[in-house]
Amino acid sequence: MITLDDIRQAQRRIQNVAIHTPLIRCPHAAQIRAIPSAVPQLWFKPESLQPIGAFKLRGACNKIASLPEEERRRGVITYSSGNHAQGVAYAAKLLGIKATIVMPGNAPPMKVENTARHGAEIVFVGPASSERQARAEELAREGGYVIIPPFNDPQIIAGQGTAGLEIIHDLPEVACVLVPVGGGGLISGIATALKLTNPRVKVIGVEPELAADAQASFRAGRIVEFTAAQVSRTLADGLRTQHVGEINFEHIRRYVDDIITVSEAEIREAVRRMVVRVRLVAEPSGAVPFAAYLFHRGQLPAAENMVAVISGGNIEPELLREILGN
Repeated sequence: MITLDDIRQAQRRIQNVAIHTPLIRCPHAAQIRAIPSAVPQLWFKPESLQPIGAFKLRGACNKIASLPEEERRRGVITYSSGNHAQGVAYAAKLLGIKATIVMPGNAPPMKVENTARHGAEIVFVGPASSERQARAEELAREGGYVIIPPFNDPQIIAGQGTAGLEIIHDLPEVACVLVPVGGGGLISGIATALKLTNPRVKVIGVEPELAADAQASFRAGRIVEFTAAQVSRTLADGLRTQHVGEINFEHIRRYVDDIITVSEAEIREAVRRMVVRVRLVAEPSGAVPFAAYLFHRGQLPAAENMVAVISGGNIEPELLREILGN
């Protein structure tokens, strides 16, 4: 289990790379939800403002920056559907390190292009997360590269946890934080940072109904794995991980209060309302916490101040046009 000191060390390590994203007050919360009664004040934590457009830079930078010089010289490799790929490529470029990224063939073109733009070598495989992990491990053995896991790693978790430190610094009275769940790196780090600072803060994970492996694991008390075909159905490509990581699950079981799910229609509507009414752009994976706030308030804890972590804003322009046109 990581500690608060691990997260603080990560914060110092990445302070000149990852930005301290602000908390943005959601305007006219009652009108947005179309409910006349009093509602919690919602704040957005827009990780879409990071240099790569997503939170993944935090963990990738912390992990790579902590490598000994001998390991840096060997180069790094990772496996990712998009945002972690960009984070590793960006951090490696800054540090002058060779980066190889294994990506699924169905990764969003924007994320592939951005990863390549940062100078990484890209290797494509099939849609299964297990397939890209296996290929990355094979290439690491052949080339001597250091693997930078997308979520199942203490230093990755600590890096993502820096977002939690920022939340409680900027809004000490925060009572509930909504976090997207894919492999579990972001929620593991944020929940640890929040609970070790103020145990009264509620941390709620949110994921798509079509890729609800984290909720199934949380309910069962053990890791439940979904098939690639199952999780590929969701529009939220960043949350198509087939199961949470073992290290992540330890933190989730200890620090997360609940995990709820949202529908595809709710995700689309959350993306649309964020653009039209809030003036923020979120990719589907980043919009799931707002979808929970909009449509599942009864499943959330009572809280005067609530934060929705917008994990990324790397949405394909064509998809955004489609959503806004509906």
